[in-house]
Amino acid sequence: MSARPEGWVPDCGRPTLRLDAVDGEHHKTLAEVERLCRRFAEFGLTRSDVIVSCGGGTTTDVVGLAAALYHRGTAVIHLPTSLLAQVDASIGGKTAVNLPAGKNLVGAFWQPAAVLCDSDFLGTLPPRELRNGYGEIARCHFIGADGLRGLPLPEQIVGSVRLKASVVATDERDGGLRHLLNYGHTLGHAIEKATDFAVRHGEAVAIGTVFAGRLAGVLGRVPPDRVAEHEAVVGHYGLPTGLPADVDDAALVNLMRQDKKVTVGLAFVLDGPDGAELVRGVPERAVTEALAAMPRAER
Repeated sequence: MSARPEGWVPDCGRPTLRLDAVDGEHHKTLAEVERLCRRFAEFGLTRSDVIVSCGGGTTTDVVGLAAALYHRGTAVIHLPTSLLAQVDASIGGKTAVNLPAGKNLVGAFWQPAAVLCDSDFLGTLPPRELRNGYGEIARCHFIGADGLRGLPLPEQIVGSVRLKASVVATDERDGGLRHLLNYGHTLGHAIEKATDFAVRHGEAVAIGTVFAGRLAGVLGRVPPDRVAEHEAVVGHYGLPTGLPADVDDAALVNLMRQDKKVTVGLAFVLDGPDGAELVRGVPERAVTEALAAMPRAER
């Protein structure tokens, strides 16, 4: 399953089925997963075969879920070609597609047999797509990898992957520690949905990271200089630090209520005196205060 041009796929010397993939959140659907599984069945794919994804985060998500479901689990290898996919989406075994109600609401845990990251692919990316991946690197600064800023890109990739792999090894199924990887994602997912995915995932996570700092400040969890550090780190990577000017705060709050971490009230991964942690039952007034304090930017 490849998002790369047809001529790029090498001859494996064995019968293969090549399927085209289209990156983009609008293509992360159950219909796309069904399409893949139908083609697998027509081809005669067995549980002893292997599925290979080649593309960005959407491709690894959709192909990963199809692999998890087909024959109740078929081996999958990811060849991530975007920065975001290399540092985050292809690592850890989370697979999911979107519903009209929200992002990543239908999914499964299915660990890939291998993930092969080749940084040479990144030279083919347009600048905005490269920045999109930096959104996930920036949030690592606040969850245990604060030494990434200023390193060469290959070392940033290694550091991000090492951090995520260590967390997933401890908490594969998102029962506790793995929540830390969602730093900046609660608001980030809401922004993606509110803008119909015009704001890319990494961009939205970057804005969500700045917001997480402001919310932690409103709640008295961190001092003002730590709040400012969030904006400085995100800005260092050339990422947006302000909310889209045309997005309504109330709409964002409603979307954040649908977050998978929510049980009662609102839940966020927030910085604090002992580091980042999942905080449940965050008062809505604090959330609206932090949103109101965010800068606004035209898209």
